[in-house]
Amino acid sequence: MPKVLAVNISETKGVPKQEVEKGYFEVEHGLVGDAHAGEWHRQVSLLGVESVDKLRAAGLKDLTNGRFAENITTEGLILHELPIGTRLHIGETVMEVTQIGKTCHNSGCAIKRATGDCVMPREGIFARVIVPGWIKPGDEIKVQERDGQLPLI
Repeated sequence: MPKVLAVNISETKGVPKQEVEKGYFEVEHGLVGDAHAGEWHRQVSLLGVESVDKLRAAGLKDLTNGRFAENITTEGLILHELPIGTRLHIGETVMEVTQIGKTCHNSGCAIKRATGDCVMPREGIFARVIVPGWIKPGDEIKVQERDGQLPLI
């Protein structure tokens, strides 16, 4: 069963985020109190632990949840394989995938400089909030299929 491992937040951009007990996600805004929230297509960032584990296997250390500035760290779902437009039911919320990966700024972000690699440009995804609500670690993630039905996972 895909689930949330961590909810992460930061007040400034370009730095690792810190885990919080839970987060409130507003429609067309994102995680309340997060520097990346706002009225744009990348309101919420998600990264799977499976992606981070690839870097851990390559010898990178100190890769805690939020290290790649992701708002939601997930487990059990290969996020970067989801098509744009996919809806995710996470905790009380519904989000729509708007972008897969991103372009790193300049010669790499602060995260890449600190860790030696950044997986967000390749495997992180971004979403906008459709239905507001709380998300906390342990919440189930359900992928809405194209016909609007939720699969049994």
